[in-house]
Amino acid sequence: MTVQDGQAGVHGKVAVVTGSTSGIGLAIARQFAARGANLVINGLGDAAAIEAERSAIEADFGVRCLYSPANMLSGAEIAEMVALAEGSLGGCDILVNNAGIQHVAPIDEFPDEKWQAIIAINLLAVFHSIKAALPGMKRRGWGRIVNIASAHALIASPYKSAYVAAKHGVAGLTKTVALEVATQGVTVNAICPGYVWTPLVEAQIPDTMASRGLTREQVIHDVLLEAQPTKEFVTVDQVAALALYLCSGEAASITGSILPIDGGWTAH
Repeated sequence: MTVQDGQAGVHGKVAVVTGSTSGIGLAIARQFAARGANLVINGLGDAAAIEAERSAIEADFGVRCLYSPANMLSGAEIAEMVALAEGSLGGCDILVNNAGIQHVAPIDEFPDEKWQAIIAINLLAVFHSIKAALPGMKRRGWGRIVNIASAHALIASPYKSAYVAAKHGVAGLTKTVALEVATQGVTVNAICPGYVWTPLVEAQIPDTMASRGLTREQVIHDVLLEAQPTKEFVTVDQVAALALYLCSGEAASITGSILPIDGGWTAH
């Protein structure tokens, strides 16, 4: 396949999306499927719920969708996930690295195992998946790698040392790989969302209301959205739309870019 053959978009391509059983990753998977991409989804959760999402993607969009239970702590399992896409669907044309975890604590109280897990899942897993996917992309002369970083790839916040370090690392890795493959039809970019409205974020609100004595509206606007000038959450569909655009022919000259979608957070 030539670079020109891929200009039409993602129809008929194969996308591997990590951390895609809920939230941002699931929205990305569904938007890609809606444009005709076949998929390998991956992530944690109840097995029946995951199967329901997987089968819904196939039923709703008429594409093939496989599930990989790959543990993002394991480079070998990540390689197996990419091999599943290549062996069962014909390749891994698009890689979206979305899986991530968070822990908040002062650095002198930060548990060693939490630090190591955050670096492993948020940064090392990105390395392992890119390493596994790139050879096929190079052979086909076309590929798109989209790393879901964070506004914390660009700025820091207190008590998030591991997460900020990992996401800054993702930004550097993105730029480096983009330079390495710049002449081979492969683009590599990072999307940096601010606070995104997901079930995980919504579930944090009651505890914050109780611990701080605030109303739901105060938690949303004065705690969660304090850093975002728009005072609006980014939506999962907005992040997914940007990922989809980066995989289009129109975005072929965008590579090595670290793109905020954060309601103005990093404009400060």
